[in-house]
Formats: sequence, C-alpha cells, structure tokens
Amino acid sequence: MLETVGASKEPIPDHDDTKRKFATGQSLTQHTTVAEWLELWLAGKKALRKSGKDRYEVDIRMHLIPRIGHIRLDRLTVPHLDEMFAGIAETNIEISDANALRRAAFDELKLIPWKGLENRRRRKALKESIDAMPPFRRITGVSTQHHIKATLRAALNVAIARGSIVFNAAAHVELASAKRPKTLVWTDERVAEWLRTGVKPSPVMVWTPEQAGEFLDFLAARKERLYGLYHLITFRGLRRGEACGVRRADRSHTQKTLTIATQLVQDGWEIVESAPKTDSGDRVVTLDEYTNEVLDEQQRRQDAERAKWGEAWQDTGRLFTQEDGALIHPGWLTDHFERLVETSGLPPIRLHDLRHVAASLMLAAGVDIKIVSETLGHSDTRITRDIYQSVMPKAARDAAEATAAMLVASVRRPLNRLPTHATNRQGRWPSIISSRRSWRPPGRTAARSNKSHGWPSIALPGRPPVRLQNRMGTQWARRGVRRSSRSVPARRTHKKKPRPERI
Repeated sequence: MLETVGASKEPIPDHDDTKRKFATGQSLTQHTTVAEWLELWLAGKKALRKSGKDRYEVDIRMHLIPRIGHIRLDRLTVPHLDEMFAGIAETNIEISDANALRRAAFDELKLIPWKGLENRRRRKALKESIDAMPPFRRITGVSTQHHIKATLRAALNVAIARGSIVFNAAAHVELASAKRPKTLVWTDERVAEWLRTGVKPSPVMVWTPEQAGEFLDFLAARKERLYGLYHLITFRGLRRGEACGVRRADRSHTQKTLTIATQLVQDGWEIVESAPKTDSGDRVVTLDEYTNEVLDEQQRRQDAERAKWGEAWQDTGRLFTQEDGALIHPGWLTDHFERLVETSGLPPIRLHDLRHVAASLMLAAGVDIKIVSETLGHSDTRITRDIYQSVMPKAARDAAEATAAMLVASVRRPLNRLPTHATNRQGRWPSIISSRRSWRPPGRTAARSNKSHGWPSIALPGRPPVRLQNRMGTQWARRGVRRSSRSVPARRTHKKKPRPERI
C-alpha cells in the first residue's frame, strides 16, 4: 500500500479507514468508484421485479453514472450531490427551451399554405430546420429527482453495511418537496371553463357518477366489444395491467368473485406477465349482480369470436382479448380509451382515473374504508384516504346540509314567549326564572335593596313583579339572562374579636 501511495503521490490514507478496510477484507490499493459500486449493487438485487429493476437502471444509467460515476465511493460528499442536482435543473431549462423552439416551429409550419411555389419552399426549409432540432424530451421532474436520491441512498446504505464507507451523503441532500397532484371532480363549472379554455384544472380529474354512467351508456349504445373491461374498472377499480391480464379461470360465476393473480405490464413496447403490483394486490374481488351479468355477456361474445376465427384463434385464456384472441397491450388500451372519451364528448380523464371513480363511488355510497382498500388492493387504508378519496359533490353537499340542519334545528327551537304586556322596549321577550341570588349592580353594596334603584317592574301572571335595572337590566334581558325577583340579601357582617392585651 505504501509503495502504491508513493508511486501515485497521493496523500497517506487515514489510519481508521485503512484499519476498517483491512478488517472487512477490502483491497487497500484499489478504490471503488460510484459507477462500479452502483453496477455491483444493481446486479445483486435478485428479488426485484423487472419493472422495479428497470426503474433503478434508468436512474443509474441516465443520471447517477454520467454525473458522479467517476468519483471514488469513499470520497463522495454532499456538495457532489448538490452539484449533480443543480446540473439536472440546468438541463431541465435547456430541454424546456428546446421544446419551446420546436413547438413554435411546428406552429409556424401549420400557418404556411400548401399551395404556391414560394410556400412550398418555405415549408421545405422549415421542415429541414425542424429535423435539425433536438427531439421533444421530458424534463426530470421533482418526483423523479426524489427517486434518483432514493436509489443512491439505498445503494450507499448497502455499502455502509458492508463496511465500504461510513457516511451516506444522499441522506443529507435537500430537494424541493414533491407535491402529489390534487384530485378534482369534473363539476359543471369546471366543465364550462374547460370548454372555454381547453385546459384541465388538474392532471388528475374524476368523473361524477352521472358522467361515468353517461360514458358507459355511450359504450353500450355503440356496442363496444370491450364494454365489460371498462365496466369492470369503473365498478371494481382494477388497474390497467390487472384488467388486461385477468383470466377466464379466475372468475367464479356461482360465487360472483374475480381473483386478481396476474397482470400484464409494458416493458418498452413488449408485454410482460407478472404478479400484481404489491402483495396486497393479489386479492379476490366480489362482483355485484349487474357486473356478473356483464361478464357473462363478455364471455358469450368471446366464444362467438372464437368460433368465427377458428384455427387462427390465439388461445391466451384471458377474459378480455383482441378479436383474434391476442393479448391486449396496455399501451394500446390507454390510446383506445382516450379515443373513446374524445368521441363521447365528455371531459377528459386518464384510464387510471376510472380507478379513482370506482374508489370515490364506493366511499360516497358509504362503503367501509377497509373494504374499499381491500377491493383496490391497497396494503393500508391510509393510501386509500390520501390518494383515491375524491368526495363526490353530491356527497359533500349532503354532508354540509346535514351539518347545517343540526345547527339550524337548535337555533330555530321555539321559545316560551311571555305575554304581550311583558315585553321590553326592544320588543324582545326576556327569560326570567328566579334563582337563589339575584344580580347585583356594579358599585352597589349588597345591603341595599334593588327597589331603591327605581327599576321598572314586569308583572308575570301568577308571579310577583320582577324589577330590572334601567341600563344593565335591559341588556341582560336582551341576552336572555334569567333574573330573580327577590331583593339582594344583606351581607353578613362579623365583629372582630378584640385582641388580648399584651402583658
């Protein structure tokens, strides 16, 4: 080790670091870089699903290795990571500017007429300039930056556990908070604003029950062959991959249940079959009578298509397939849904937002949050409350009316009014009930009688006259304070005993 340090003219290694590496069996002359460690760490993740491993690989290949891969693992510091995320922010600005230029060029191209020699030359020159521009790219958003940080932090935690390093720099990096987009309901006012401006109020929008029913009626009117799939997502909240991957054998007609045991996910453009997203995603969904009848009709239609295609039929065993029995591509299903929504004239939502609709409908119907969570395949009810609970306007309005009704009922409770001759000068009815002690005006001694103040008397049937003070008494009567008709008793006085004389 000393020979290597002397030849490279590097500073002498720290004694504690050298002792730690020697104790853990690490090389004292070779140093691991961040890129080498990330590749080694990712290769050791055997229990990861393919989608999760691909996500880690994108973070490592696109961001971590190009920016900090050359740094020694034991010399990685927080300033290195701050510089990396600052570079990502600068790249985002460059991507946004390039996208704006390319979009402006396309807008200009649309305005140039097709006819005319000069116009054709302008269009040709503009197309050449567009081809020379970089393609449209997505920026690295705040959520993606948090995922990059989490990937690096997980890798460095394993390095600490193996004794390669003693400090996790990723645990001390501060990033802007990633806010989840707020789920909004397509109310009449938001629909009118969207028709006027063409802008969605939020990336995550949810249909009302009436709008969801209108969409299903639209599909039924045009005899959409995948009506059962969209009906199942709307009523039971299946994920896109779960709806594409559900098998005919997973459905029990007699018990009216549907077992979710597999899903189809998109890897690039390839279809990969895998287990549900989480362990709680492997579940049994109970079907209502109407949904059960819809799935019966779906199977009858599929049997007719099987007989029509004959030997060319692809027997995949799925409940929902293409016309020839082939698997439904999840990406194709998303595009198909967007075209249907656009044709129906309803406000736009994503395919995954049908899952929000299902959760909101169940919650608005008063279904227990635990049952809703199990139906959706969530591991915790807090996820259901935080993400999928979008209260329908009618349910929120009913709750507000019920709350107001309780308060109004107590405010409008009929009072025991006094006779007309007992009203005060404001025309209000004082509430008067005798008590043990009567109110004493401020600054007056208790030995004086209330009669000496010249208070007006109010005669009540069957009761002695009640005297109220001119100023304070009227205000107390306005507030409904109950007064006594008795005079204030005199305060008891005690004579002090004489002190004994001192001898």
